[in-house]
Amino acid sequence: MTPTQATRMAKSFSWAATFTLLGACAGNDSPSNVVAPGKPTMPSTRTLDTGAAMLQSRPPVDALNAYLDGFHFYNGHPDVQMEAHHYCAILNEEVIQCVIYDGNRKDAKLMGVEYIISEPLFNTLPAPEKALWHSHVHEVKSGQLVAPGIPEVAEHALMEKLVHTYGKTWHTWHTDLDKRLPLGVPQLMMGFTAEGQADPRMVAERDQRMRIDSAEKKQARADIIAPPIAPGADAWRQGDVIQIIDPTLKAHQH
Repeated sequence: MTPTQATRMAKSFSWAATFTLLGACAGNDSPSNVVAPGKPTMPSTRTLDTGAAMLQSRPPVDALNAYLDGFHFYNGHPDVQMEAHHYCAILNEEVIQCVIYDGNRKDAKLMGVEYIISEPLFNTLPAPEKALWHSHVHEVKSGQLVAPGIPEVAEHALMEKLVHTYGKTWHTWHTDLDKRLPLGVPQLMMGFTAEGQADPRMVAERDQRMRIDSAEKKQARADIIAPPIAPGADAWRQGDVIQIIDPTLKAHQH
């Protein structure tokens, strides 16, 4: 198969076919940011855990067969940024749901969730709801959003789809701020929309750890057409910042 044929084949994949390719993803190179307090796991607990793993079915968890890595910032606090490891499941051609961790090792802490929808679905939302969602155009085109461990042609096909989507993200455990526990209230997160917003040291550290090159991915994705951002998304750019007021903010400020 020639490179051109492979590219055409990848472009013809549905969401389901593309996500199937992501089963053998990279991992175990990004430790969690925090150590949860508590006594070490006892043998009896480990036995229960092993038994549950052998006897109980987990269809919703088994459906999390895609791994994406990118970056978020707190809506209203663009200087407070963090890496986010997404484990995603496709519901249909229009909706994807992801759980987000602070690492990709077994002890990673669950930070939050992200819902990803197509542009046609986004356009059906009322204006106040649209303000909660962010675009993925820059994340894709910049090379910052990656799917580690899969062939380049498959990742490229996936990014061609994701560039047309919008995400709503809530973080519930703010591990980037060295929280030992999930304190405070959920916070609305956003994605970067232009060069110079993401901390270059954060991106470089991720690239080095995962042995990837965001700059090379940016070049490889130059052929992906950047669609115009749908009106209402990325509302923070127009000063419309929505955030839940944290009554415990003095204990752990952003």
